[in-house]
Amino acid sequence: STISKNSLKSSLLQLECHFTWSLLKQDVDLDYLEETIGDQIEFFTESNITNYNLLSYVCHLKDSNEEALRNLQKAEEVVKKNHPDEIDRRILVTWGNYAWIYYHMKRYEEAQTYISKVENSCKKLSSTAQWKIQLPEIYAEQGWALLKFGGKYYKRAEHCFETALKNEPNNPRFHAGYAIAMYRLEAFSQRRCEDISPSLEPLKHAVELNPKDTFIMALLALELQDLERADEGERYIEAAMQITPDLPYVQRYAAKFYRRKGEVDKALEILKRALAVTPKSAFLHHQLGVCYKAKLFQLKKTTRYPPQEQVEELVRHAIFHLKTATDQKTNFFSAHKDLANVYAVGKRYKEAEETFQKTFQINILFYDDKQELYYHYGNFQRFHMKSESEAIRYYLEGLKIERESYGRNKCRNALEKLLEQRIQRGLGDATDFGTLGLVHNLSGKKHKAIECYEKAITLCPDNEEYLSALCELRLSI
Repeated sequence: STISKNSLKSSLLQLECHFTWSLLKQDVDLDYLEETIGDQIEFFTESNITNYNLLSYVCHLKDSNEEALRNLQKAEEVVKKNHPDEIDRRILVTWGNYAWIYYHMKRYEEAQTYISKVENSCKKLSSTAQWKIQLPEIYAEQGWALLKFGGKYYKRAEHCFETALKNEPNNPRFHAGYAIAMYRLEAFSQRRCEDISPSLEPLKHAVELNPKDTFIMALLALELQDLERADEGERYIEAAMQITPDLPYVQRYAAKFYRRKGEVDKALEILKRALAVTPKSAFLHHQLGVCYKAKLFQLKKTTRYPPQEQVEELVRHAIFHLKTATDQKTNFFSAHKDLANVYAVGKRYKEAEETFQKTFQINILFYDDKQELYYHYGNFQRFHMKSESEAIRYYLEGLKIERESYGRNKCRNALEKLLEQRIQRGLGDATDFGTLGLVHNLSGKKHKAIECYEKAITLCPDNEEYLSALCELRLSI
């Protein structure tokens, strides 16, 4: 009997697996994701089922369905080996992915077989459920997948781990996932000047439940450092480094901890050790680049005439690692931004300009990334290209995105300062007063805005734009 494509589709959509979790390929760099999952399979063997399932989905997105099937076989083997008495519970996502991949390969009979397998397991596990069986493991697995697909997905990930924890409140793996989601969301909220729900308690709780989870320990250390409890944080870093001295996932956070503490050489030494183990890690290359950049700025700050060859060497190292990071992970925003800035400091203006333009092209930029980028590009125009008018134009672009963030504040402060300097130097023309009026208006300082527009109109009496802005402002007060 031939199975129709349409009758399959409605059953497939009922399955709980990567194909029904709305994970969009334009939000990730697939090659880089494949690389990192490969590393994690090597270092975090306890989560290999989850990793093989996700890897099968990534292979499918890269159009290698045969490779996808091989990873599902590996997931099955791990389930049978590690959970022989819980196969039905543990294998549902794997089987769901099988069904979808066979469907995409137009092997409809096999797709139907796996749909039936899922159905039968669900019936075994719960007398009421034909399909939708609310297993905490499945929510958690969805949570891990969401974390891997980037910032857009963190809120959903937090929600998945919360749901999993309702059923198993003391499961250490679910707590670890919840704490990671909270930690990343907190960093997001900070950049956006939003109220934050601190991740300190979730991280502490996760470490209590699993004192051997050195990855979470390292995050806890960074969180304590953020809260200005660095000594306490350092104890966790040291403990983590003792328990798993060669784990690159701990080393990379330890390095970040020491770099932020000002011990840049120690950070570099740790990062080089980690890089020997995972040589393609964009994260590690970015951190190495940031360390060389930090040394560069330290040198320029402490030495009045730093030796040229020393500057050039640091620039060269920083560029090498930041460029490697952007090649490895094409949509890595902060690595692109840092690379553009280092090119500028190294007076390689053509490459700086090209890198800035590339960064603007990244398709997954959040509004706060854009504001930050306008700020840095404005600085590039102002200090390196010596064009104040271009700088004003880009700072203004950042300010015009009317949502608060660190980046927007930087644009606002730079603009106010620059325009006020121009006016004090006697260079202020109508445009400068008009722009400053706009800045004050966008910042909610209406009375100051009115003063600026009035000055602009004195200098340029029939400018429609200033007249109408002034009218609107007077009416709104």
